[in-house]
Amino acid sequence: MQTLISSVVKRLRKVYQKAEEFIEEEREFSLSQVFVNATMERYVTEKVEIIKDLHADLYDGWLRLYATLDVKGIHTTLSVDLKLIQMEMNKDVQLMVFEQISNTQVIEARFKNIFLKWGFHTAIWYYQKFREEDPLGKILEHFDIVSVKDDLLYLDLNQWFSKKPSIIETLSKVHVNRARVRPAELIVWGNVNLAAILYPSNEDDFDEDGLDETEVTPIQQKDTRR
Repeated sequence: MQTLISSVVKRLRKVYQKAEEFIEEEREFSLSQVFVNATMERYVTEKVEIIKDLHADLYDGWLRLYATLDVKGIHTTLSVDLKLIQMEMNKDVQLMVFEQISNTQVIEARFKNIFLKWGFHTAIWYYQKFREEDPLGKILEHFDIVSVKDDLLYLDLNQWFSKKPSIIETLSKVHVNRARVRPAELIVWGNVNLAAILYPSNEDDFDEDGLDETEVTPIQQKDTRR
């Protein structure tokens, strides 16, 4: 995620170095699906022990998120469709809000014993059929990844970013106001602090070229674009 933000800063810098009069104007730029997934791998998958894989396929206005979890004798790959409702990134707020637009689907599941298998499928059935709600939010809340309010998933990145001064310093140079999901890319709109962004700083230590953007997702899915 820090590399993603650094990439945003670098791309905006190129724009404003040639057009200083546009400092107050909101600018648009895109981040590729491959780059977004590589960033999730580096700053989520590699740091959260129970998550073995996390990646998304981006479509027009929505995304399909895949997560492979290994926890308490259960190894499972899940998918869910999400709509990005809000994205705000600056030195004070680092927030993404999602609306879940499909039930969680079980792509694969392996269990240490038969009792875990029964319990897992019973829990999925109980939430989706009996309570008529999806268990994804409850699972993510349990592991302090998101909070759920009014059926929306709030991903507050400040719980991790506040411990990284270099990320906060980078975010002082850019304010991401909103974003939209497009096929295979994330379109982001934002403003920059021109006085700060034109001078090299710690964000130059984080080069997106170091991310491996050549490998495809390990889960091959059909394009079920809506």
